[in-house]
Formats: sequence, structure tokens, C-alpha cells
Amino acid sequence: MKKVLVFPFMRMPSGHHQVAEAVIHLLNENIEDVVINKMDFLTYTSNKLERIISNSYLKWIRYAPGTYEWVYKHLFYSGSSVRVRWYHQLFLTKMKQLLEEEQPDLIICTHGFPSLLLSHLKQKGKLQTPIVNVYTDFFINNVWGKKGIDAHFVPNSQIKERLMEEYQIPESNVFVTGIPVHGDFKEAEYHLEWHHRRKKILVSGGSSGLGNILTMLKEVKESNHFDYIVLCGKNQRLFQEISSWNASHIHPVSYLTSRLDMNALYDQADAIITKPGGVTVSEALQKRLPIFINSALPGQEEINLTFLKQKGLVFELNSKESFEKQLLDVLTNRKTLSYLFEQIDVYLQEMELNDSQSILNVMKSLLERKSYVVDRGTFMEKLYPAIWGRSASASSYTSGNSN
Repeated sequence: MKKVLVFPFMRMPSGHHQVAEAVIHLLNENIEDVVINKMDFLTYTSNKLERIISNSYLKWIRYAPGTYEWVYKHLFYSGSSVRVRWYHQLFLTKMKQLLEEEQPDLIICTHGFPSLLLSHLKQKGKLQTPIVNVYTDFFINNVWGKKGIDAHFVPNSQIKERLMEEYQIPESNVFVTGIPVHGDFKEAEYHLEWHHRRKKILVSGGSSGLGNILTMLKEVKESNHFDYIVLCGKNQRLFQEISSWNASHIHPVSYLTSRLDMNALYDQADAIITKPGGVTVSEALQKRLPIFINSALPGQEEINLTFLKQKGLVFELNSKESFEKQLLDVLTNRKTLSYLFEQIDVYLQEMELNDSQSILNVMKSLLERKSYVVDRGTFMEKLYPAIWGRSASASSYTSGNSN
């Protein structure tokens, strides 16, 4: 019986947890005799500390977004990698304790901090277990551990090039996979024809219902152009406010726990208005939905938005103009939509591992070997020659960006 540890970070709902669940689903559906534990390392270290940090984080981005943005970009995004400093010794000790208790055969990180600690232990020769980094944004920050990591599942080829050039990570250890999406979200085709029926717009503010959704929707209370399905998350105030309008074309939906239900909403929708979170955008791209960005949280989401706009994958709404007119200008323009779908296709085709089976095969190969010394030049070729041969082929992928 093999054991896999999956490390997101903190207990609050986030993209780190969603990607962790996607990976867990993939392993559970395809590998027998495997035990998978998803663990929040911060909670393992101290329940009280996790509560303090998660509550402080939410208050910080809500009430002082400018300072959060400055700290994130200057300390965690630009500049040199975060080093394991003296005050991290507590966390290193707790991580070693956890690993001794669990004895995993494979470790998968969907957040940078556990990866940083594990990278340190690996480089010091105190850990033999293979480690996989699965990145959850369209960029990587400096918290992530890079060296000593056995496989990097990166969001696009720019990140692959950065890991190879800046951190000297072997090409054989880096795979362009995009941000993994749960298997319950099936691919869909978007049709350009404008039917007589009213278009349905899915409005998402994330699991916490953050964003300027309410202000935006007040503009269309008397509208006749679209039907709106509003995902309120856990924001009960937002749900109750919209419900009180009794507007037949605006339908609030409370927090969804079923991905199949969410997939059904995607299939009903003709477009989505959302924040630029890595997971939600990746789901929408797989469903080939036009994506409109109405707001971005400071830090990660603003950096994601820059990437997505550069690649022509989203439309940013201007808060000073009628947002419904902006929707109409895009969704009634065949040329604009054709270009959008071309960009989405290019984006998806640039992935080196563009299907779940290929990603699964890499993790299976790592799972079969608990202890080994990494051969920088031939590690992945020895583990899984078919995939390495394909990803190394000049004709198998193009440079650029993918998810």
C-alpha cells in the first residue's frame, strides 16, 4: 500500500485546495492500493497559528489591499527566492516530525511554503521521498521551493524557461501542464451563433463572495439583455440582498459543494464574469467560455490578470462604462469571439502534458520509487521514457504560454 501526502496551505477554501482535490481525484480514480492524505501543514504545526494567519490574511486583503499588494510584490514576487531563515527552524522540525509519522511514498505540494521546507530538507540530504510541485497561478512566486523538487507541473512555458535558466532545473524535471482542473469539469465547445434565446452570464466572486459584484449587478436590475446566475459563495449578505430584489433575470446561488453542479452551471452559461483566480479561470478556459474580469484581489490575482490580458484570454471590464454594453460588444461580435477562441486553442495546445493520463503516468513513476538519488540529466527519461521522449521533441510543443 502506497501513501501520498498532498500539501495545500491553510484550511480556508482556496485554489490550493481545489488543485489538491483535482490531483487526489486523478490518483484515486486510476491507482489501486494507494492512501492519500491531504494535510494542512500549518494546522498540523498549530491550530491557533493557522486561525490567526488565515483571519489576518482575509482582513488584510479586505481592509488594506494596497499594503498587501506592496508586500506581496516586493517580498514574494520580485527579488531573490525566500530563504529558510532561523525562525523557520520550528517549521522544519515540525515537517520532519510529520514525515516521520506519515512515511509517505510521494509528496505533492500545491502551495509554496510546504514546498520551500521540503526543498530545504531534500538539499540537506534529510529527505529521500520524491516531491512534486503543482503550481496554482499563472506565475510562480519566490516562496516555492525549486531545487530538490523532482517534478514541476508548471502553468506555462515561460515558467518552465525561468526554472531552467534562473534556477538551473533540468528540463527533464519540468512539465507544462497548466493549472490542473478537476475531472468533473468536462470540456465543452462554444458556438459562435447568436441564438434567439437570452444569453446566460455566470457571475463568480470566488468561494468567499469577494469582489464588487453587488455594485455591478445593481446596474442591470431592470435589464432585458441577459440572465445572470450569481455565485455568492459563503457571502450570505450578498445572497440575501440579491434575493430581495425579486428580479426574474438575476438568480443568486449559495455556496456549492458539488463540482457536478458547478459543471452544470458552466454548461448553461454563455460567458462568465469573475476574478482572475488561477483555478476558476482554468476551468472556464477548459469550458471555452468567454471570460470577463470585473475585479482582482491585490497580489496574486493582479499578476494573473496581467498574464491573461497579454495572451488575449480574457476581457477586462471598465468600471467607468456600462458593463452590460461591454458584454454585448464582445458577445455579439463574431470576429472578436473567433479571435478569442483561437487564443484559447493556442493556449491549450501549448501544454506538453495535455491530458490527465500523461500527468498520471509521471506521478505513477515517481510513486514507484520512494528512495533514489536524482540524476539531473536522465531522471525523467529513466522513469518514464515515453513522456520524456515526447516532451523533448522539437515538434511536440511550442514556446510561449499555456495553462
